[in-house]
Amino acid sequence: MAGTPKSEPVSNETLRPANAVTLYDVAERAKVSGMTVSRVINGNTHVSDKTREKVLRAIDELGYTVNVAARTARVGTLRVGLLYSNPSAAFLSAFLVGAMGQCSRIGAELILEHCEDVKGQRKAIDRLIAKGADGILVPPPLCDSRTALKHLKDIGMPTVAVATAKPSPQASAVRIDDYDGARSMTKYLLAAGHKDIAFIKGDPEHTPAQLRYQAFIDTMREEGLQVPAERIAQGMFTYRSGLLAARELMSQTTRPTAIFASNDDMAAAAIAVAHGMHLHVPEDIAIAGFDDTPVAVTVWPELTTIHQPIGDMGSAAVELVVEQVKARRAGHAPAPQHKLMPYTLEVRESTVSAEQ
Repeated sequence: MAGTPKSEPVSNETLRPANAVTLYDVAERAKVSGMTVSRVINGNTHVSDKTREKVLRAIDELGYTVNVAARTARVGTLRVGLLYSNPSAAFLSAFLVGAMGQCSRIGAELILEHCEDVKGQRKAIDRLIAKGADGILVPPPLCDSRTALKHLKDIGMPTVAVATAKPSPQASAVRIDDYDGARSMTKYLLAAGHKDIAFIKGDPEHTPAQLRYQAFIDTMREEGLQVPAERIAQGMFTYRSGLLAARELMSQTTRPTAIFASNDDMAAAAIAVAHGMHLHVPEDIAIAGFDDTPVAVTVWPELTTIHQPIGDMGSAAVELVVEQVKARRAGHAPAPQHKLMPYTLEVRESTVSAEQ
């Protein structure tokens, strides 16, 4: 009937500034009803893939964002978003198992969004919001992205950064003590009689990589040992980068007696390079990693590594973000929490001969 105001669907539009893009702007651009846009935003599965794509494209083009204050007041299935861009498939897999398990236990839904690069971070976050995320988990390397964390803070989205070595005081975080873990591994190798130890660094933009390297250098210096530049190789936490770094280290005229890689993927690559050069591990060269991802016990010989409880960290991250969401729904502003998880040194055959 003419002159009758539109019936507003459940769309989290309350308290939106007058000059902001509205749900109906998105509906007009996508040539669908406001209710359809609301269904897409709230994760309703009764929308065709083609229609969903049209709506998400319109949301992206118009820069539409859901009103988070209104969303946190809604009652219904709690959705935990996961923003990921991890070069280590093993880390992501272990993290997902923990996060999915915790979501299953509490009846929450885990929704994922992949982010290719820095430029795509905000768009990926907006897509998670459009899918109905109530809170967002940010595992490495995005846990160290100032752009992503600032955007999440600005829109008031409950957030937990995972495995960052330098957590922000403005965001919750779940991590281990990377510096102390790397010190433990270095001390172990020194105690085993190794003095000429090489190191494969991780992604320089990732804070745990920085701390693991610094701990190695500091511990070697405490023993009066200087590490020559040629004993340090740059990796990026990927298996391929580990291959290149290990070849660089093992092709030197005098090989190191041990290699400490910043993660298991690169350590596994170093073992492969050693095999290709007909070297015996650990008799000719000992190799150690960090994280204790599944690859650590699928390579031969199995990797000595620092066990980072990645699955438990995923579970703890879900717990933290759910606590934040529930507190905000109750009208509270919870303070950020930083949860430090325990690590352990796992000694296996890559540094200890089976005959010892």
